[in-house]
Amino acid sequence: MVDFVHEALLYRDDEQYLAGTVPFVRDGLAAGEPVLVAVPQRGIDLLRAALGRQADQVEFLDMTRAGRNPGRIIPGVLTAFTDNAVEHATTGRVRIIGEPIWPGRTELEYPACVQHEALINTAFEDRPAWILCPYDTANLSPDAIRDAETTHPVVVEDDRRRPSTDYREPFLIAEEFNRPLPPPPPDVLTRGFDLDGLGVTRRLVAGFATEAGLTADQVEDLVLAVNELTTNSVVHGGGGGTLLLWCEDAAVVCEVRDAGRIENPMVGRRNPGANARGGYGVMLVNLLCDLVRVHTGDSGTSIRVYVG
Repeated sequence: MVDFVHEALLYRDDEQYLAGTVPFVRDGLAAGEPVLVAVPQRGIDLLRAALGRQADQVEFLDMTRAGRNPGRIIPGVLTAFTDNAVEHATTGRVRIIGEPIWPGRTELEYPACVQHEALINTAFEDRPAWILCPYDTANLSPDAIRDAETTHPVVVEDDRRRPSTDYREPFLIAEEFNRPLPPPPPDVLTRGFDLDGLGVTRRLVAGFATEAGLTADQVEDLVLAVNELTTNSVVHGGGGGTLLLWCEDAAVVCEVRDAGRIENPMVGRRNPGANARGGYGVMLVNLLCDLVRVHTGDSGTSIRVYVG
């Protein structure tokens, strides 16, 4: 029987944070369950100190780095850990503490964060995993706490567990946060493309990103990501589309627009499987880029990626 649990831990201070997370980790270790802690570095430091030598049995990831792009968290953090842990563990279940929404997340990132939290419930519905997501009620907005109630079937607060009466179906939340992207700046570079123009598009992106100061590795990642998106547009989006390029702070931003529509919000968030006809490209884009925002609808799809 699948034993999947997804809980929001509401905490106000370090004491509540540790009261909710330390027993969770220790109980998992005592049961022989692999444990991942993917939280901002401050939380890692707190837990390492509280766990003592037991911390050596836990895998830690700084979520501000590993999960900077919310779309990367399911395929690149949670599923990657689960697949590896289950393969080598004596027990079938894993425990994960994941904090994808922390104070400092931007308005641009936030819709993708909420979509991620909702879609965990779909990605892991057939997996034996217990995922606990801390929420800093002292420093997050009331809206963020309300959204946590809609994306987690169970809420933990003041050492008490309760069903969330506001929990909603994951795809409904994903659609609610399928929000239009902010407009690009006036000086955006715009180019149309089709099948014959894919090579020109790759060279354009490489030159723009190099001139903008990205490292060679970053340029390679961005070119590969944009190539996947433009190829998808040719194959699935009506034969071509439009590429937009600009700089935003230290990042190079590329947006690909086409006439297609992404029907399944899980596209790009999990491995589609060996027999799937597509889906790998968007997953690769999520793994390569620092932020990916998607807006899709009847009028077409825009996918905006940030590297830098």
